[in-house]
Amino acid sequence: MAEKMESLHDLFLEDLSDLHNAESQVLKALPKMQKAASSPKLQEAFARHLEETKQQLSQLDEVFEQLGEKPARKKCAGMEGIIEEGAEVLTKKGDAATKDAALIAAAQKVEHYEIAAYGTAATYAKVLGDMKVARTLAQILSQEKQTDERLTELATSRINMEAAA
Repeated sequence: MAEKMESLHDLFLEDLSDLHNAESQVLKALPKMQKAASSPKLQEAFARHLEETKQQLSQLDEVFEQLGEKPARKKCAGMEGIIEEGAEVLTKKGDAATKDAALIAAAQKVEHYEIAAYGTAATYAKVLGDMKVARTLAQILSQEKQTDERLTELATSRINMEAAA
């Protein structure tokens, strides 16, 4: 892994490494979020996202293999901050529906970071002419958008209304 950004390829590898670490951090955070959720549907959503995250991490490993590279050992500071902020919700006492609403908000911040990062990485892969990697990243991007939509549906169909009551 190059220490300098001399080319779009270098930037692409750095972004992929960032995503790899971000997904690893999410993998550790999701079981705690699932345990903290009171809504069975939210617990189920976090369980589903955990399985998707495992799959996405595996897909990123395959992308690195296809590129003949390994992820750099660097911490994704952006995801670290988002997860740290979300972890504050885990320690708060109070109304269960309000806590669930806060957990959804924290999870959506994670999703929005990932949507931006995968969108950028997929674009870089296309520009660099690696359509197989671009398709893999676009597929993960689609999953991240679907997860965000499911979280929005959970929030707007019930949980936010319960928290407001």
